[in-house]
Amino acid sequence: MDLPIAYLTRKEVISSCHRLHNENLTEEENKNIYGKCNNYWGHGHNYTVEVTVCGPIDCVTGMVMNISDLKLYMKQVLMDQLDHKNLDKDVPYFKNIVSTTENVAIYVFNELKRIMPNPELLYEVKIYETDKNIVIYRGEKKTKC
Repeated sequence: MDLPIAYLTRKEVISSCHRLHNENLTEEENKNIYGKCNNYWGHGHNYTVEVTVCGPIDCVTGMVMNISDLKLYMKQVLMDQLDHKNLDKDVPYFKNIVSTTENVAIYVFNELKRIMPNPELLYEVKIYETDKNIVIYRGEKKTKC
């Protein structure tokens, strides 16, 4: 019997600061590329993070995943690792990776995959940097830009 597929999304808000800066570029190149986001002292965001899982609805539980479990996984990644942190200084992943929202989405996706017992259910991470700037990552890759 074919089971219906559903998408389940949970949302959290975290506050983090960062500076968009690439050590492999000159100061002038960094300023030209990142503009005011390259401010030496950094800047902060209240990121809204939506995590979506996708899968068959279990015949017994009636759920794709227990929302309490998803809440726990998101807490372990978002609240414990990123909330009220300086991404560049407090999160080792960003030591040599520019802390753009694109890279934050990749980090969140990969960390969730790492801790979820059924990582194949993870469908998408969507991060609202602002009301107008949104990044979606689904784990897709391309060999070269």
